[in-house]
Amino acid sequence: MHRMGKNKFHDGPGPSQRQLRVGELIRRTLSDVLARGDIHDPDLNRMSITVGEVRISPDLKIATAYVLPLGGTGQEDVVALLARNKGELRRIIGKKLALKFAPDLRFRVDTTFDQMDETRRLFSQDDVLRDTEEE
Repeated sequence: MHRMGKNKFHDGPGPSQRQLRVGELIRRTLSDVLARGDIHDPDLNRMSITVGEVRISPDLKIATAYVLPLGGTGQEDVVALLARNKGELRRIIGKKLALKFAPDLRFRVDTTFDQMDETRRLFSQDDVLRDTEEE
């Protein structure tokens, strides 16, 4: 995936290609581990969790995973359960990705789904529909 221009120079505010690549690798690995139930925590394995995005710090030491439980209920529980198991998750990610230093994992509720729902709701309003159909 090549992005023109945006990450050509690293003095801008955006993440580097390396941050994006490592973040995406961690996101995929975390998703797989959670989907397969590789963690020794029955409470966590009972839940279906979507990992929407992983943002990694410029020094690659901190990875923040934005997560959401299937159906959206129990969001704070998911964050707490993941935090409780972060040592094991970190070890698995370090091993699977063969990283010299596995980043410290942080978990946050992914609010982009709420924003998408709100956008859908706005677009379904009569006055907005009228405005978009006229074009």
